[in-house]
Amino acid sequence: MAVPHSARHWSEVESLAPGDAAALQNTRLREQLDYLAARSDFYRQKFAEHDVDVTRVRTVADLAGLPFTEKQELRDSLAATPPLGSHVAADRADIVQIQASSGTTGSPSYVGLTRSDIDVWSELGARALYANGFRPGDRLLHGFGMSKGFVGGIPVVQTAQYMGIVDIPIGAEAGAERLLRVQADQRPDALIGTPNFLAYLAEQAPAILGVAARDLGVRAISVGGEPGGGLPAVRGKLESLWGATSREMLGGTDIACIYWGECEAGDGMHFLSPDLMVAELIDPETDEIVAPVAGAQGELVYTALRRQASPLLRFRTRDHVVVTGTDCVCGRTGYKVRCVGRTDDMLIVRGINLFPSAVKQLVSELAPATTGEMRIRVDFEGHSTQKPLVLVVEYADGLRVEQQDELRSSIEQRVRSALGVKAMVELVPDGTLARPDHVKVNLIERV
Repeated sequence: MAVPHSARHWSEVESLAPGDAAALQNTRLREQLDYLAARSDFYRQKFAEHDVDVTRVRTVADLAGLPFTEKQELRDSLAATPPLGSHVAADRADIVQIQASSGTTGSPSYVGLTRSDIDVWSELGARALYANGFRPGDRLLHGFGMSKGFVGGIPVVQTAQYMGIVDIPIGAEAGAERLLRVQADQRPDALIGTPNFLAYLAEQAPAILGVAARDLGVRAISVGGEPGGGLPAVRGKLESLWGATSREMLGGTDIACIYWGECEAGDGMHFLSPDLMVAELIDPETDEIVAPVAGAQGELVYTALRRQASPLLRFRTRDHVVVTGTDCVCGRTGYKVRCVGRTDDMLIVRGINLFPSAVKQLVSELAPATTGEMRIRVDFEGHSTQKPLVLVVEYADGLRVEQQDELRSSIEQRVRSALGVKAMVELVPDGTLARPDHVKVNLIERV
């Protein structure tokens, strides 16, 4: 079990002066590049193909001249060189754990971990969850999926134990009744899962337990796994239902489990670990580097540091973020972001870029007339259309016909005013749209 650096920060690295953080990161980057050149067949070949001399890469700024690593390259590597691909860079005997992506089609992506890698993942996650409000001695109800090797399963358990937190690994697949019964019996003070699933869980508490979720003892909630946890309407709903603070985190399978975390300020997730990873921001259209200043946006690209088994260099995540700030009252010096969606989920409607999470926010703000549940019905190939956006939105129980007409008109007007897109809204009764029962909600419904 590790211990926090201070009452406010898990690690002293979180509050390093920018110059000190950059110097540490550059040193770790050179070490990682030397490791890749010596141990990774995948990157040795990639360096040769692109005429890369890693000894000339001295700083993070020099990464801009190196090629990206794409997800399809990893899939091809895994298929050609099973079980862990040619990008595995540790001896088989040193690999103690294998994680799988949460993909639902075809074979998942497999990621190997050494004992040291698990410690690095746990340290990354501890910084984020500590920022979210989790503390040693807490008991945590685990609302992410525990099956299929999902990265939100065992790695979160390991992170919690590393922090001195007691994890109760029930998992989302156990269902609402099981999770709520455990919450009522054990009264854990922390809760983790996807925002939509945890909201659904709270809504079921009165019917299943006869009490409101806010009376079940939860103090702090950490949400991730899908965009939207930082939207004011979604956060407000979670905090009202549970009577707890709700903070957002971000991670993934290919680099680590959790590595961005939102602090008590509640205005974006901090970059917390310059010693353990590099996070570049790029323009997804031009691939050019974007400076992480307030208001900037782009796609996150990661390079793992201190990674042994499955290290990645300039890995394109397709996570599209907006930088919300570069300083904070909490004392952490890493810039802050809000994830608005994935660049490969973005729709282009009559030439206007649109992320589903932006529509979700507008719909959620119209509660209690709407339940907040919505889907974008896509009846075209690819991501671009010249037709109006088709939205399916749930209205709340008891809404009269004339009120439904007002709601439909209000949604269409708000979408057009805020997003510049014409929408056609189909209202459906509460309970029509499938509720999350495992990991993520896909706001796009292709027909």
